[in-house]
Amino acid sequence: MQKNILVLYYTQTGQLEDIVKNIAKPFEDKKDEYLVTYYNIQLKEDFPFPWPSDVFFNTFPESYLQIPSEIIPPSDEILNKKYDLILFGYQVWYLTPSIPIISFLKSSYAEPLLKDTPVITISGTRNMWMLSQEKLKVYLKNLNAKLVGNIALVDRHDNYTSVLTILRWLTTGQKEKSGMLPAAGISDEEISGSVKYGKIIENHFNNNDLKNLQPDLVKNGAVEIRPFLVRVEKVGNKIFTVWSNLIIKKKEKRPLLIKFFKVYLMAAIWIISPIVLVLHLLTTPIFWFKRQKQKHYLQGINLK
Repeated sequence: MQKNILVLYYTQTGQLEDIVKNIAKPFEDKKDEYLVTYYNIQLKEDFPFPWPSDVFFNTFPESYLQIPSEIIPPSDEILNKKYDLILFGYQVWYLTPSIPIISFLKSSYAEPLLKDTPVITISGTRNMWMLSQEKLKVYLKNLNAKLVGNIALVDRHDNYTSVLTILRWLTTGQKEKSGMLPAAGISDEEISGSVKYGKIIENHFNNNDLKNLQPDLVKNGAVEIRPFLVRVEKVGNKIFTVWSNLIIKKKEKRPLLIKFFKVYLMAAIWIISPIVLVLHLLTTPIFWFKRQKQKHYLQGINLK
């Protein structure tokens, strides 16, 4: 009897779709054993791509505060199946799972699909996904899903180069290399190579050994933790909390506040972030063991 696999995701650029389809390929290759169903989450009023700059920054407060939009309902074919495993692909907007993902998780469709079902989260991001994953863990726990694995693919370029390339990609649609800047996003080699994680997942699933899946994924490079970026995320979450609440409360001043936020964000990336890096390096000997413990936790799937 075939096992039902659901591949659930949202994509704008197509990058995440390529990732989840590569990871699902080992299941697709065994059609006698698995029936793979794809569900691309869609909003009733979707966001543009490429993004006009003003729209991109205006999305910030709702993104960070996890305010949902209305989604197009999944088909009856998707809703009427009981799944044996879910591959859940998501991206990060402003240190938080994207609005389409949050909109699905807060919809009435999420719990029937996720309840009591093993879930493997798959993210494709610039580089800061760690605390966003913590937020997603809470949603999955509240929806009674069983998180059994996590894969986090990232842009391997340095933090500042990736800022420039992702902004170029999001606002112009140009992913390809230009001038001195490399191609944006996760490398094609890493995307195509992600099929290896699908093989690991299929092997553990077939052997009814999902409890040992995450250590195997980590051993094979599915999750890399950069302690400096965790620190940046923590600082960023504190700052974003202040800004997002201010913008939401001061509705009449929103356009002006968004402009100030845009300037502040650029300053934070290029001025404050290097200061955080220096402080991080200076305190590394003092907090070495604490950071190693933190790294081990963030590589895992448990929720504190």
